[in-house]
Amino acid sequence: MKGYTWRVLVVLGVLLAAVVYVVPTFKPGVWPDKQINLGLDLQGGMHLALEVETQKAVDGTLDRIQGELRSLLREERIRHSRMEASGDNGLVIGLMDADDVEKVEELIENEFEEVAVRSTSRTQNDVNVEIAIIGERAREIRDQAVEQALETIRNRIDQFGVSEPDIRVQGERRILIQLPGVTDTDRAKELIGRTAQLEFKLLDEDNSLQRALEGQVPPGSEILYQSGDTAQEGRRPYLVKKDTLLTGAYLEDARVKIDSQYNEPYVTIDFDRRGARIFERITAENVKKQLAIVLDNNVYSAPVIQEKIGGGTARITGNFSMQEAHDLAIVLRAGALPAPVEIIEERTVGPSLGHDSIRMGLISMAVGGVLVLLFMAVYYQLAGLIANTALVVNILLIAAGLAAFGATLTLPGIAGIILTIGMAVDANVIIFERIREEQRLGKTPASAVAAGFDRAAVAVLDANVTTLIAALVLYQFGTGPVRGFAVTLSLGVLASLFTALFACRLIFDYFYSVRHMKTLSI
Repeated sequence: MKGYTWRVLVVLGVLLAAVVYVVPTFKPGVWPDKQINLGLDLQGGMHLALEVETQKAVDGTLDRIQGELRSLLREERIRHSRMEASGDNGLVIGLMDADDVEKVEELIENEFEEVAVRSTSRTQNDVNVEIAIIGERAREIRDQAVEQALETIRNRIDQFGVSEPDIRVQGERRILIQLPGVTDTDRAKELIGRTAQLEFKLLDEDNSLQRALEGQVPPGSEILYQSGDTAQEGRRPYLVKKDTLLTGAYLEDARVKIDSQYNEPYVTIDFDRRGARIFERITAENVKKQLAIVLDNNVYSAPVIQEKIGGGTARITGNFSMQEAHDLAIVLRAGALPAPVEIIEERTVGPSLGHDSIRMGLISMAVGGVLVLLFMAVYYQLAGLIANTALVVNILLIAAGLAAFGATLTLPGIAGIILTIGMAVDANVIIFERIREEQRLGKTPASAVAAGFDRAAVAVLDANVTTLIAALVLYQFGTGPVRGFAVTLSLGVLASLFTALFACRLIFDYFYSVRHMKTLSI
């Protein structure tokens, strides 16, 4: 018969590929390949909803501009009495000479695209120039903060080693995270929520720390405390200059190493080429001074600079455990969050609940499948057995597709598989009824089968293609459980088309065209 051999080879090839992808899920280690990933509702794990404090990103941009502007005014020899934040994302600069107003306005226009001059006013002693981040730019900074936070958190989770995490933005400021299989929830929250803003600042050695602790903090300085888990009163205070000499933005790598002398872990950091030059200049200009290594406003160490340090390498020490050092290296490599995040919702799904969900889902699938198999075998006889064989192949192909594409199986996904069982049988019912009509017209079994498949193909394709389009729309615009349902439904539709129109036709052709059976059992 025409094309029979190559059709047999195609079906056998598809079945072999499906077995190759499915076996590692049930027999791990048989050969290296992907397994079916289980979602949060089946495997257990952690669900978090984070809110990005986007206004802090705007404030941080304003602080950066303030620091750069202060340096530029010093370089241009423009005298000013004060520079302080004003309401609504603004800064007020008190100029001592009215003739400098035009210079400042020109400087801001040329150097800072984020801000614009809002107003100029005179007081008794100076001229106030108020600048502010323009509205559209402020919205962009907020949106970028959420996008950057999403990417940073995704990088951290990837290095944490979670299989198939679900991370997405919800609304304007929220990020939803699902971490299947995570059991150490405290460590995960610390790793995800840590801002990881690394800064290098000089200690203020010209002023008294004691007087600062009594409330007389000198301008341009602040009190920071040594890192640790104890209360603030039990940690060592430092008087640190506010000016940041170098940040983690120039970080290229961070690794955990063991101190050969004390056998304690520490984190070594490598700067990129520009960061290395800045670090070398800082150490050359501040020999015999203390340089504080600050992470999230906690001082980890404040070593004395003995000489100029080239090569762009530094180390962070702090009595770490190996896990703490490892997590610190992860957050430094992934980059700092552009703004703090707050955990506003937290749910934990236990593994036992996930196992119960799998068991109940499989039971419902088995019950539904057995009822369908019995109906088809009784009502359609041999043709029903052929359809049942195709149905088993259909489920095998769905499982192989989940493993091959790295998709995640969820509880709604199991519902999608159960729905697919009914849809696959529906396609066979349409074909079988068409074959019966052809048989009533007096055609031979082989002719009735050929005509039945040919004339039912259009109806089967129409029904499945429209369902596939709906599933793709659900996947594109849905989230979480809806996507899990859409994935298995899409795979099921494609598998049912293959089994109903191709595999079943092949089996019928074997019985009625190759073996030439005289009676059509349908």
